[in-house]
Amino acid sequence: MRTCRASAVGKLTVVLATLVVVITGCGGPSPRAWAASVCGALTPWRSEISKLTSSTDQQMTAQTTPAQAKENLVRLFGGAEQASETARRKVEQAGVPETDNGEAISAGFRGSLEKMRDAYGRARDTIEGLGTGEPAAFYDGVRAAVDTLNKEYDASALDTSKLNSEELKQAFDEVPECR
Repeated sequence: MRTCRASAVGKLTVVLATLVVVITGCGGPSPRAWAASVCGALTPWRSEISKLTSSTDQQMTAQTTPAQAKENLVRLFGGAEQASETARRKVEQAGVPETDNGEAISAGFRGSLEKMRDAYGRARDTIEGLGTGEPAAFYDGVRAAVDTLNKEYDASALDTSKLNSEELKQAFDEVPECR
């Protein structure tokens, strides 16, 4: 009897394992599915960053007190930091595309978003640390923080033209989410 049960349990385990592989797939998402997920994560992020950048530009030229500008800029950079983290998490959730160098490509996207998130966080922290008693000194500090942010942001950008996968290049060109 024990032999029959052990054999039945073993067969059931093999069947269940096979079903799990069939249901979940052998690897990551296809290049098209991954590109659609990534663009789906980046499109709202780009919109949010664009909106926040516009608000920051307005804040830099608005006739507000240093204390008001500080509060607004801290909130704006905090929002950009959070938007970048949300996009990073969504790219992470997209998984690793089933293509050559899929892990490295996925890691590149996530790493780029991490660097952007961190750059916004440092800008927020810098602005938060500025005193508002001397307006000229405050705005000089803001300009320096924004200059640093721009340099860090530019350095963190991922050049998608250097993807090591023709399948992914084609997928990014073709899927509607990336247009």
